[in-house]
Amino acid sequence: MNTLVSHRHNRNVLATLPLPGRIGKPSVDDIYPRIFDAILEQRIAPASRFTEEGLGDVFGVSRSIIRRVLARLSHQQVVILRPNHRPQVAAPDLEQTRQILHARRLAEQTLVRLACKAPQPKDLQCLRDLVERERQCLDRGERGPAIRLSGEFHLHLAAMAGNAPLTQFLGSLVPLTSLALARHEVKSRRHCAWQEHLAIVDAVEGRNVNEAVRLMDEHLDHLEQKLLLVAGAGSSK
Repeated sequence: MNTLVSHRHNRNVLATLPLPGRIGKPSVDDIYPRIFDAILEQRIAPASRFTEEGLGDVFGVSRSIIRRVLARLSHQQVVILRPNHRPQVAAPDLEQTRQILHARRLAEQTLVRLACKAPQPKDLQCLRDLVERERQCLDRGERGPAIRLSGEFHLHLAAMAGNAPLTQFLGSLVPLTSLALARHEVKSRRHCAWQEHLAIVDAVEGRNVNEAVRLMDEHLDHLEQKLLLVAGAGSSK
């Protein structure tokens, strides 16, 4: 028996979610970024009560696709799934955020070094495309997609390193960082400067290891200062 909230309530909660913008049957890969964006834009907030049926109706897809999307988000620790409980959006606290950022720094220092060894033109172009899409989203005020694209930048850069376990480890940290950024959207208007991403790409393309590591450290410094300062101020109230 489904113990989630009513179908009518789902429609009220999810009424503003975007509908699929493509012709044909949407796939998991189509629906995943839309639901993640909705979470990052807090249209699906930690307090939201949503169901597979409600999401399926909004996006015009089957429960099986929604279930796979939620499983993917659960694997990334973005959504908490428990038997006989409503799906719930995770909400990292200050200490969790601090630990996540520390782990990211250790991982990304190594990954960016490895990425500098033999960067391929197609990978570099992909990074530049992600930066451009991030910039465009910020210009349009589309904060959720911009946060997600920022994370995708870091994950693609990690994949270039050629170390699968370390890349997978980072993949468990970036979505949680995105959640933390989304929670402080109002107080922190710029979650991640696309210019910093672009500078990192230039250093990787030039195989300048020291510069790439320096830029990544500086970039993560800014992220850490912003997140921990805002999160700490919120927790002290």
